[in-house]
Amino acid sequence: MDDRMKQLIAVGASVGANCHPCLEYTVGKALEAGIGRDEIMEAVDVAKAIKQGAASSMDKLALKLIGNRLPLKSQETEKCSCCS
Repeated sequence: MDDRMKQLIAVGASVGANCHPCLEYTVGKALEAGIGRDEIMEAVDVAKAIKQGAASSMDKLALKLIGNRLPLKSQETEKCSCCS
């Protein structure tokens, strides 16, 4: 994989991670590498589309869980690392 592709992937990953400092850094590096603004924006758009799909999936899961009644707080449930 060439450096140009790595820079565009880094831009997309920064958007996907919602990391402002990362995005500022990777866009700067992409511009320094001579990558055009249109190509950088295309990488941003791809990342946004993927992120939007994941958010939509989460919304559907939330509705499914609410429709099936969420577990009561008093019940033991397995927690993810971000909720513990």
